Amino acid sequence: MSQPHIKRGLKVAEAVAQDIVRKIGAERMPPGTPLPPESQMLEEYGVGRGSLREALRILEVHGLIMLKPGPRGGPIVTGVSPVAFGQMATLYFQAQQMTFRELVEARLVMEPVMARLAAERRDPAKLAELRRIAEGTPVDDEPRYFDSTRDFHQFVASMSGNGMLNLFGGALSEMFRAKVSGVLFPKSRRSEVRDVHAQIALAIEEGDADSAERLMREHMEEYANYVKRRHPVLMNEVVGWH
Repeated sequence: MSQPHIKRGLKVAEAVAQDIVRKIGAERMPPGTPLPPESQMLEEYGVGRGSLREALRILEVHGLIMLKPGPRGGPIVTGVSPVAFGQMATLYFQAQQMTFRELVEARLVMEPVMARLAAERRDPAKLAELRRIAEGTPVDDEPRYFDSTRDFHQFVASMSGNGMLNLFGGALSEMFRAKVSGVLFPKSRRSEVRDVHAQIALAIEEGDADSAERLMREHMEEYANYVKRRHPVLMNEVVGWH
């Protein structure tokens, strides 16, 4: 059996963790895939039990695996999640005292760009679902309205064709969502939101990148200004680790 590629200069546990991540990516392991049992991994990596368990703990903390307890348990791939990535990022944001205002500014930069890319790279297989999400935004049901608006923005991001933008955009969206869960447009304005989402979806469907970018920017700016007016103190709050 060929030995895994372990970089020199790293702690043993970090090197093993890196190799496990490489394997997960190279083999495109979907969420729910069990990793080999401990005995097999100890033999494969040629390390002590303590180092292997520390490596698995590193991956668990970063949200890439979960350690299922019990005799039939063990490490299981959880997949790359914007929520888990965002939770990790908030640790750094809080350490650097980054504010909610900076988070909003970052979204105002990224979201229009992702809408432009979605239109430029127009994926025919996703257009019907995009239209369904955009036009199906409910008005009267607050939890469903909140979830639907999140789903629309995340689906546009997924259509950008850029995995990094999609992951960062999704993480920022979840951080934003956690802060503004009680700051929704009033019901009288939610039909406008649904109409704008439909317009953005149409621009993407028609491959009109300029319109998709402009509409998304105007849409994001309008909501950001609404939050600033309703909760001006919020803008200067530090994005806390959660």
